[in-house]
Amino acid sequence: MNQDVSKLSTSLIADSAALRRFIQDLSGISFVTIDTEFLRDKTYWPQLCLVQIAGPQSAAAIDTLAPGIDLTPLIELLADRSILKVFHAARQDVEIFFRMTGKIPGPIVDTQVMAMVCGYGDAASYETLATKLANASIDKSSRFTDWSRRPLTDRQLKYALSDVTYLRVVYEKLQHKLESSGRTDWVADEMAVLTDPATYTIVPEQSWQRLKIRSDKPRFLAVLREIAAWREREAQERDIPRSRLIKDEQLLEIAAHPPRDADALAQCRGLTKNFAEGRMGEAILAAVKRALDLPETECPRLPPRPDLPPGLGPLVDLLRVLLKTRCDQHEVAQKLIANADDLERIAADDKASVAALSGWRRKVFGEEALALKHGKLALTAAGKKVKIIPLPDA
Repeated sequence: MNQDVSKLSTSLIADSAALRRFIQDLSGISFVTIDTEFLRDKTYWPQLCLVQIAGPQSAAAIDTLAPGIDLTPLIELLADRSILKVFHAARQDVEIFFRMTGKIPGPIVDTQVMAMVCGYGDAASYETLATKLANASIDKSSRFTDWSRRPLTDRQLKYALSDVTYLRVVYEKLQHKLESSGRTDWVADEMAVLTDPATYTIVPEQSWQRLKIRSDKPRFLAVLREIAAWREREAQERDIPRSRLIKDEQLLEIAAHPPRDADALAQCRGLTKNFAEGRMGEAILAAVKRALDLPETECPRLPPRPDLPPGLGPLVDLLRVLLKTRCDQHEVAQKLIANADDLERIAADDKASVAALSGWRRKVFGEEALALKHGKLALTAAGKKVKIIPLPDA
């Protein structure tokens, strides 16, 4: 049953005894809503400043920066498998808790994913869902506040707690819609990435893959891999943002024109001679040399793209129309079904290894995509809508 969030008691918790009492009072309930406030603009690792939790009777903002506070009860709650933890856009919150405890909180669910399955678009904001489902009006003026400063103002606390109080109503309504439509399993499929520790495990040697790569030459990729890994390790050790060390564009320029000495490195736009001749410049040059010394067979390569037959463009366009039509009919976000690359693969291969051709996605879109491809389905306009017409076998 949906609750009246205005009746929840709220508090700021800044000592261990109060935290212990609050967590104990949550014992035996079915779910809690959780959010965090953190800073990351000046550090590599997120600096946790506040954890907000709402149960059926009360909500609290836990001051994680309070001197001497023992967060053990919070950590135990995160690990309690009998209580569902409800987040919105959970990835960064889960990353923080994973770094804090070494474990993924569980069980968890993400209302942004639930909303995607329920037809609220590819990435519905919390404010949008709170307005539509909880009739809430959230004051956004504290969104970009400095959460590390103390004392926190009443406005800050009100904003922070609104992220979990209205979330209870949002979750309950989305869950009811999922159960009514038989789509709870759809959400479970999507939660696999969020609950995989590999999602939050940073491997410096893989950090180059996050960059917007403009060349597939193995030697370019080898240099990029080495200098990006150096930057990742250095940023982690010094706890500063990657871009404070060296920007992505500079990494790409160095990889494209590998410098062999400090003078050449200093020619990279935005780098000074002092930088190139200093400790970090030496480390970059050493990383470049390691990459240039690698045998060609040990240089990384981008995954091969499928050799698509010519002339697939019109078919891909038809598949795109079918995808939008079916997603509108089923009230599910297109992002959950297929992307542009998936459509190209389906157009080229009936057995393409894409999610859209398996499980519930195949029922929503995949089967009809193959039927359209083989002339067993037609699309036509019916007023302002697209109509899907099954065709008799030829």
